[in-house]
Amino acid sequence: MSRVFKITPKRVMRRNGQVLTPEMTVIVTTKISSSNPFNNGAVEIKEKYMQDYGFDYKKAGCAMGDFTFEKLD
Repeated sequence: MSRVFKITPKRVMRRNGQVLTPEMTVIVTTKISSSNPFNNGAVEIKEKYMQDYGFDYKKAGCAMGDFTFEKLD
């Protein structure tokens, strides 16, 4: 069973030519049933940020501590 999460950056980040702001919120559906969307390597989160904002999560060196998340289902 999958889960739906709302992911929001905690603050403005500028790293390696990438900019992330708190307004760049995404809603992701994970492929695994977990209480944390970062447990599977943040695969869906990385894909969604690239798709919606052209933001490279890996290049920016993001981590779970840079975001807040809320379970929507």
